[in-house]
Amino acid sequence: MKILSHILSPLFIFTFLLILVVLHPFQWLGLKVFGYKGHKIAVDVLNFFLVKSLLILGVTVSLKNEHDLPKGASLIFVSNHQSTFDIPPFGLFFKKYHPKFVSKIELGKGIPSVSFNLRHGGAALINRKDARQALTTLGKFSKNINKNKWGAIIFPEGTRSRNGKPKKFSTSGLKMITKYNPDGYIVPVTINNSWKVFKYGKYPLGIGSPITFTTHKPIKIDSLPFDELIKETETAIITHIK
Repeated sequence: MKILSHILSPLFIFTFLLILVVLHPFQWLGLKVFGYKGHKIAVDVLNFFLVKSLLILGVTVSLKNEHDLPKGASLIFVSNHQSTFDIPPFGLFFKKYHPKFVSKIELGKGIPSVSFNLRHGGAALINRKDARQALTTLGKFSKNINKNKWGAIIFPEGTRSRNGKPKKFSTSGLKMITKYNPDGYIVPVTINNSWKVFKYGKYPLGIGSPITFTTHKPIKIDSLPFDELIKETETAIITHIK
């Protein structure tokens, strides 16, 4: 299996990077000519191809959603974080909710397509070494989520889990977002197996392990005190990690 990984990994990496480079100017063109709607269409296309490129590794990505997600309200998608490949599926599966990420500021530069989207698509780019910047940025982001009834995506673990085991949730970012979205909903999401793409390290890449996203029952933000809200959210996510 690892021998096959050595064969397929270069093909996947080339394809993945090619998608990022080729579709970058389409984002720029969409934004400059058609505004937000044009940019979003370009990002939706980008996420589609990035997710489908994983098929080169024999990796399928699927969503299991047995719940009706509220309409006309801001949705805060809260999830565990296992790898880089958590990102495009969120953008693809929940595109109609206009998903916006809370991300570290370093990703806002140097990555074709990705950095442009984070800078111009409504994401919150957080400087973890500057508490004032982080709070100011999160506050503005949270207000925009509420104003536009967008979906926010946050990984409270902060950094990726290298072996699939969840890390302790940090609540500061979530507290800010919920403060400005009391009428919104938290949607807990469990991701399984995306860490296995890097089970050998950065190279070669793991093959043949299906990635699954599972949504859980939405929780009205103002229905519980914050501590109970976070506890219920974290429990829903962690108990479904396999």
